[in-house]
Amino acid sequence: MKIVSAMACALVLISATAQASVVDDRLKAYQAEGATDFSAARGEKMWKQKQTHSKSKGKERSCTTCHSADLTTIGKHAKTGKAIDPLAPSANSERLTDTKKIEKWFKRNCKWTLGRECSAQEKGDFLSYISQQ
Repeated sequence: MKIVSAMACALVLISATAQASVVDDRLKAYQAEGATDFSAARGEKMWKQKQTHSKSKGKERSCTTCHSADLTTIGKHAKTGKAIDPLAPSANSERLTDTKKIEKWFKRNCKWTLGRECSAQEKGDFLSYISQQ
């Protein structure tokens, strides 16, 4: 039992280290693209802010539409109804560990929610917010 507990603790530490490394790398990349200081508070505000754009057919959207306001809970895709695993790294150890997935989902979700790609500043603010959850 002690071996299993030790292995579980080691996996959590490795995952947390991987998340921190990937997030730090992304934030540095966004700064290289011209972003300045990142703000978790700004990220949270954008997360909850409702948007309407031409592609949304007049319907308001926000990140909470699919992911919910509580990032530690399961979300639900607005169009398909499919469950979305929690976005918070504290509730889902796989989150924020893969640069390609982060960029893929930013591109897809920013276009769906905002009607455009997110700026480097917005991505950094979002990551700052999400990584603290």
